[in-house]
Parts: sequence; C-alpha cells; structure tokens
Amino acid sequence: MAEFKVLPYWLFLEQIRPFSSKSRKHIEQKIELIRLNPYRFKHVHSKNFSMVFRVRMTLDGKERRLIYVIIKDIVFLVCIFDRDKGYRDLEKFLAKFKDEMG
Repeated sequence: MAEFKVLPYWLFLEQIRPFSSKSRKHIEQKIELIRLNPYRFKHVHSKNFSMVFRVRMTLDGKERRLIYVIIKDIVFLVCIFDRDKGYRDLEKFLAKFKDEMG
C-alpha cells in the first residue's frame, strides 16, 4: 500500500500549538500511523464527507480526538477536540473545512 500525503488544516495547526512537547510527539507518532494506513482508525459518520476518521488520544491528561478526512490519496488533518464535549462540534468543524476547501 502506498503512503498517503498528509496535510494539516490551519485549525489543526492552531490547536496543537498549546500542547506540551510530550503531547506533540504523541500526535506526530499517530500522524505517522495515519500516513502508513489511514484506514486503521475508526470511521466516523458525517453529513459533509464520506471518509472521516478519528484517533483516540490522551493529551495533557484529557481525552481528545484527532479528526481527519481522506480525499483521494490525501489525508487532511482537520481538528482535535475534547472528548468531554462529545461530537457536537464535529459537523461545525467539518462544514468550515468543506467551505474553505471549495
């Protein structure tokens, strides 16, 4: 299987900035796993995209989810959100991503 190209969305880059270096290293390890096989993590239902996936992580002591979208052979890292808020904000993040992608 070919490696996928991984591109971060600006919101994702903004969200990872305040994390500790240990948490950022953990995120980098997960991104490498995504690059090798983006279908390994759990699929998430979405109104905006058919290929949305999530990665469970504990960052700085809190349960969080990294959300990414696969479009052709490109993986877009969309956002990280707190698990305690549930998935309420997910469609909002994905709609914003879709609008900016055109």
